[in-house]
Amino acid sequence: MHVDIIVPLVLYLTLVFAISAYAYIKRKKTDQFTDYFIGNRTMGGFLLAMTLAATYISASSFIGGPGAAYKFGLGWVLLAMIQVPTVLLSLGILGKKFAILARKYNALTLSDMLYARYQSRLIVWFASIAIIVAFIGAMTVQFIGGARLLESSVGIPYGYGLLIFGIGTVIYTAFGGFRAGILNDAFQGMVMLVGAIILLIAVIYAGGGIPQIIDTLKQTDPALLTPQGPDDFMDFPFMVSFWILVCFGVVGLPHTAVRCMAYKDSKAVHRAIILGTIIVTVIMFTMHLSGALGRAILPNLAIPDQVVPNLIVSVLPPIAAGIFLAAPLAAIMSTINAQLLQVSSVIIKDLFLSIKPEMKKYDKTLTRLSIVITFIFGVLLILAAWNPPDMVIWLNLLAFGGLEAVFLWPLVLGLYWQHANAYGALTSMILGATCYAILASENLKIFSFHPIVPALIIGLVAFLIANYFGKHLQNRD
Repeated sequence: MHVDIIVPLVLYLTLVFAISAYAYIKRKKTDQFTDYFIGNRTMGGFLLAMTLAATYISASSFIGGPGAAYKFGLGWVLLAMIQVPTVLLSLGILGKKFAILARKYNALTLSDMLYARYQSRLIVWFASIAIIVAFIGAMTVQFIGGARLLESSVGIPYGYGLLIFGIGTVIYTAFGGFRAGILNDAFQGMVMLVGAIILLIAVIYAGGGIPQIIDTLKQTDPALLTPQGPDDFMDFPFMVSFWILVCFGVVGLPHTAVRCMAYKDSKAVHRAIILGTIIVTVIMFTMHLSGALGRAILPNLAIPDQVVPNLIVSVLPPIAAGIFLAAPLAAIMSTINAQLLQVSSVIIKDLFLSIKPEMKKYDKTLTRLSIVITFIFGVLLILAAWNPPDMVIWLNLLAFGGLEAVFLWPLVLGLYWQHANAYGALTSMILGATCYAILASENLKIFSFHPIVPALIIGLVAFLIANYFGKHLQNRD
């Protein structure tokens, strides 16, 4: 076990818990329930940029993505850069309008927004169940990534690493709430940014420079230097599918959308778009390129997802390795924080309070109940992560696609189409989710496209048709 790596890592985690303790104390002086889930809508531009970047950049970006680049080469690095406009799309499409409506309706969750727009409890229940089911897969990936990181770089057995990382993350999320997540995102975002740049520099130095590394990759497999990768894996349909899945479709991700409800003013949005785009660009490029170039240094890894943890130990001095290890852990923890809070808010705000609305006045009781639910859900996720797959990126993309198939069109059309109604939204959600689930579970591809492409097309067509007939039914009533 690498004690010299563990020491700076423990110091980092101590600081994370200190920030959560500060947020917990701060919440005692405010409207606890609102502060717990959206921080009383006080985010400035820097915090908004950091939290969007840190929430979106997860185990896939620091573990799964570099692992795929290790396996498929420089073509995957090019593919990963499709994600550059994610902050611009999220804030540009949802941004101001989403925040204005959230304040108007006093919305704390995505389901609050959907109910305010469509006035349908069926939509709220379907949306809530979809979020919980999809987040089980998405958060399981994050727990796997954190445990693998500790296993490969520090030498802690996977099971112990999962318990240490999982329990620690759940505690900091449960007690800190949204405010702790935002403050930690700012801190963790800086750690990610600096760490990603340092790792790439160290990888290039350890490999003898770019020309030497490229020559080694060429000798290993010339296809590693092509846009399509080995066996032409990244063909045109795959690239189009990936663009929709990890770029355009992120507008429909609930944990990204809820960030658009919590900022302070228009100035914060404009600043966040610029800062967030720069941060995502730098981290995506440096981490994926490190994974691709890392194959020249570590050519025989059986599990591609282990490339970053092994590179940390191989190319960095122990103290620097311990500091950098905080970067992928930061990415994973910030994503778990956002998703766990989303699940907790769905269970309490959208499901429990719809059955027992009289509980709304018990602010402290609801906050304590949210903490308990966060703990219970965290334990279930640790159990789900106990036997992980070799490459977590596919499981993460599967969960992403399910959320996008359900939420993208009801969110976007609900905001920008005045005549959108509940009939169209609910039909789109059900058919989009059903199509995606069938195609993904049976591994079926229409014209070689990822299931998200036909699912979104069917969801859009279903929305338009059902909306048309729903409008006539409303007029008749």
